[in-house]
Amino acid sequence: MFKHKTLLITGGTGSFGNAILERFLDTDIGEIRIFSRDEKKQDDMRHLYQTKYPEQSDKIKFYIGDVRDLQSVKNAMHGVDYIFHAAALKQVPSCEFFPIEAVKTNVLGTENVLTAAIECGVKKVICLSTDKAAYPVNAMGTSKAMMEKVVVAKSRTVSPDKTSICCTRYGNVMCSRGSVIPLWIEQIKKGEPITVTDPSMTRFIMSLEEAVDLVLYAFENAESGDIMVQKAPACTIEVLAKAVKALFDKEDKSKIKVIGIRHGEKMYETLLTNEECANAIDMGSFYRVPADERDLNYDKYFKDGDEKRNTLTEFNSNNTELLGTEAVIAKIAALEYIREQLNEE
Repeated sequence: MFKHKTLLITGGTGSFGNAILERFLDTDIGEIRIFSRDEKKQDDMRHLYQTKYPEQSDKIKFYIGDVRDLQSVKNAMHGVDYIFHAAALKQVPSCEFFPIEAVKTNVLGTENVLTAAIECGVKKVICLSTDKAAYPVNAMGTSKAMMEKVVVAKSRTVSPDKTSICCTRYGNVMCSRGSVIPLWIEQIKKGEPITVTDPSMTRFIMSLEEAVDLVLYAFENAESGDIMVQKAPACTIEVLAKAVKALFDKEDKSKIKVIGIRHGEKMYETLLTNEECANAIDMGSFYRVPADERDLNYDKYFKDGDEKRNTLTEFNSNNTELLGTEAVIAKIAALEYIREQLNEE
């Protein structure tokens, strides 16, 4: 499906964009456009792939712009077949302090990308969301929840034969930029304590490759307006910390220091809400949440309810498969970032 096609990745200099390049660059895809606002990251990325893939690197085109600016998005959209929309403000603390900035990028930025995609006749758009969008308690999650609403609402305005729009929702990507494992490795190397918020807190864990797999699965299987969710395993923060220590602190020099839960954090994350479970379709390793197809004739919903919905339970990081220390060690030891760090040691 990607043969000789043009793919645009918003926020393409991030972890996800790099993972997509690793997956696609040596294939027969026509062109990959990296759209972002940071010229330094683009320049670093350009040099990296010119060195790493000298024969394929000319497939990568870099576009400076900001999803907050509709015109700059349109400027990068001509001739694009598909879009992976990864541009976002993702850090919980910074979004708490600057919530309107999260709205501008995560909500209005998504609206701009979808508006431009529809106007330019892009065939398919996959928007990346997060488990924090389900029952959100912080500004980041709330902005991503609104982003999902924008995606579903926008999908109703255009024929899927013209532009198909869907969303993927997944949990924490291990070793992505700003995540906790690189922080812990740095603390261990400095001989400092590993800072843990709450040992019993649970989080979904997945690799960047699994995140790419979900997006590609959605690309092939999702219908317009869908939210696609991967059935990811989880572990406690204590287990994750012990797994990192087992790999990088064999002499047990760094202790685990509990610093307490941060503002805007939950003890566990949810990938499917109770309400979504009522309509979710089990597709094996994934759930598909179809768009609500009701119209604005609200009167009939006061007469017809759903008796079975209250029997369903949400899918969260407490009731999914919880991995033990050995399983988490095996999972993170397979990551390229971890292998590189261990080689340095």
